[in-house]
Amino acid sequence: MSEDSAPMTSHRPYLLRALYEWIADNGMTPHLLVDATRPAVQVPLQAVKEGKVVLNIAERAVSRLEMSNDTIRFSARFGGVSQAVSVPVGAVLAIYARETGQGMALPDEGDVGEEGEDAAEEEAGPVTLTAVPQEPAPERDDDGSDGDGDGGDDGGPGQPNPRRGGHLRIVK
Repeated sequence: MSEDSAPMTSHRPYLLRALYEWIADNGMTPHLLVDATRPAVQVPLQAVKEGKVVLNIAERAVSRLEMSNDTIRFSARFGGVSQAVSVPVGAVLAIYARETGQGMALPDEGDVGEEGEDAAEEEAGPVTLTAVPQEPAPERDDDGSDGDGDGGDDGGPGQPNPRRGGHLRIVK
């Protein structure tokens, strides 16, 4: 970067929006892995495990999804109760497809220096992104939850529901 050029804005929100669209366009379920210990993260405490929370941001699971350059906001049901969720873009650790685990882990924004360059890159070379571990996804209810009463956004342990038949019937 030359001395005369202005620093660029963060690429993080653009990557998140692009990956969200890519995952949704492929018929998969986009999930965010969020550091719930960061300031300004507003998520239901019962969904937080070990300081992190996995949020299902599929169109069918949330309402009023807004992905701005600073914050991701939406409303979702947790334990059957609709709650507002607000996550600063810098608190997002990864975005991935639930079904395949494909997506991207994002570097910690705390490593960005004054001039917009990654401090970690200066010291240790390029940041290596790792894949999100793939775990078997629990079966989902019609509302996008996994049936354990916590909104289904944690991907955590719980007894998967038995597979049900389709809820649509052919009427002649």
